[in-house]
Amino acid sequence: MKKMHIILLVVIAAVIAGLLTWMKDLSTYDTVASARRKDGRFVHLIARLDRSAPVVYDPIKDPNFLSFHALDSLGQRTQVVYRNAKPVDLERSERVVMKGRMQGEIFECSEIVLKCPSKYTEDPGVQMRRYEGAGSDTAAALLGS
Repeated sequence: MKKMHIILLVVIAAVIAGLLTWMKDLSTYDTVASARRKDGRFVHLIARLDRSAPVVYDPIKDPNFLSFHALDSLGQRTQVVYRNAKPVDLERSERVVMKGRMQGEIFECSEIVLKCPSKYTEDPGVQMRRYEGAGSDTAAALLGS
């Protein structure tokens, strides 16, 4: 084989290895039941905060311990333990995406992403009335008309 062929094969092998490593991070959202079946494996769990159960967080006692219960879209509940500071607006979030591992019945979370309600879903007519005091040209410009 020529030297160029060997170099090309090494480069192709390196690209394939890099792609396989990168694809390991790609995952889908799991439910509580599927996360329990994948006990100990890294998953993304999408749920909402169970407001009927208390959120346990005492920053004076341990600022890096947060515990709460989450409900998935099927209504299954699990306890979540997050060993970091409590995210701001956790109670106000619409959905919570948690990255971590299921350890028995407890989800050991390593990262939390909050999905807050959108402020852009309001009726355009309501927005127009809100800006009436600013003048019609200004209101139309703010609404992109």
